[in-house]
Amino acid sequence: MAGALAAEHDAFGALLSGLGDDDWRAPTRCAGWDVADVVVHVSQSDELAVASLTGRLDAVVGAFRASGSVDDAADAMVREAQGLPPAQIRERWLARSTELRRMIVADDDRRRVPWVVGDLSVRTLAATRVAEAWIHGGDIADALDIDVAPTERLRHVARLAWRTLPYAFARAGRALSGPVRFVLRGPTGTTWEFTPDDPPASTIRGDGHELCLVAARRVAPGETSLRGEGPDAEAVLSLVRTYA
Repeated sequence: MAGALAAEHDAFGALLSGLGDDDWRAPTRCAGWDVADVVVHVSQSDELAVASLTGRLDAVVGAFRASGSVDDAADAMVREAQGLPPAQIRERWLARSTELRRMIVADDDRRRVPWVVGDLSVRTLAATRVAEAWIHGGDIADALDIDVAPTERLRHVARLAWRTLPYAFARAGRALSGPVRFVLRGPTGTTWEFTPDDPPASTIRGDGHELCLVAARRVAPGETSLRGEGPDAEAVLSLVRTYA
């Protein structure tokens, strides 16, 4: 997982290195945020991950727990940091992402650490960081009309979305009828299959990149080739998401 995170950070950093002054002010598909705001948000969420790994999360996560939603808290944090020069924003992201990768490499993948929405393993925390960098790197690329090809690293994002389905359903006040299986096609033609221990009640099939876009709330399920079978298939495609 550490290797995937490093590669995704490298891809994100490559996007930032090519930005001109006007690019930082380009509006993105994140409502109310320009490119600079998106990078600030990624830095801030990586800082929360560092705080989690060092046992300091409770001291810095008050805004999230006091807010009505994670999205509202993230927006408030970004607005507090608006107006910083692009060079400072980029250096802040570089410092935090470098520190985070170093800590992930040195830690135990299985250790449980606190997060905004509950405890999770260090490995899962790293997966949320891969997802965060990929999602918001895509937001920047979309704003600047840059084509970014999907990679096999998205397997980690798809698995995160699969693993967190029970939580996604619980947040929506719903319960799964039974386990769910994903059978997805990776960007290079590989098969990503996530199979529960017990026989699945529902199965989702299709393109892995599209599944990740749906989970990231960047594409609607009906705009993809994803198909499902079983009692929860429609709800899974509606509720699946990644959790940063």
